[in-house]
Amino acid sequence: MKLAVLASILGVSAAFAPASQGAMSKATALQAEKSPAMPFLPYPENCKGYIGEETGFDPLGFSNYFPMDYLREAELKHCRIAMLAIVGFITTDVGVVLHPLGKGLSSVAAHDVLVDQKVMGNALIWIVLAEIVSYIGVSEMLQGSGRAPGDFNFGTKYLEGKTEAQINKLKYQELKNGRLAMMAFSGAVTQAVLYDKGFPYF
Repeated sequence: MKLAVLASILGVSAAFAPASQGAMSKATALQAEKSPAMPFLPYPENCKGYIGEETGFDPLGFSNYFPMDYLREAELKHCRIAMLAIVGFITTDVGVVLHPLGKGLSSVAAHDVLVDQKVMGNALIWIVLAEIVSYIGVSEMLQGSGRAPGDFNFGTKYLEGKTEAQINKLKYQELKNGRLAMMAFSGAVTQAVLYDKGFPYF
């Protein structure tokens, strides 16, 4: 009887005891800000302050391991290259060819021909030189020069007279169009190789 009374008293007192540290930690984690793009993941805090932060998309957590300025610089570079690449890829396949060796060839078929003719090798040299020059600005940015990621002082006159909100909107548009171009180029190349057909690649 005494044991039963003692057990009931302990049970009641446990009900009013403060939550354990483990339980509090779990509750705090559940209440943490979530990524709008992927609600089952926490919001990537290091993305705050950058254009496009509202989506909170960083599923692999790269922003936890690399400087955000470096990541944004790389993303913008890939965006811009992809936008040029998808236009060039489609333009070639509809018959607009600038290099005489590529006449009558699709974008996919022209690759091997231009490699054999050393044209691609020459292009690679110019790409390497461009990368070396651009890295100077990136290196200075990472050392705190104040340079904005992707800013090569190109087209700045177009931004003159615009408000900060208008400029940020244009930057966001570039980012979204670039992300779309990266996916579009990947899809176009994949379909062009799989189906061996010209534009629209199916």
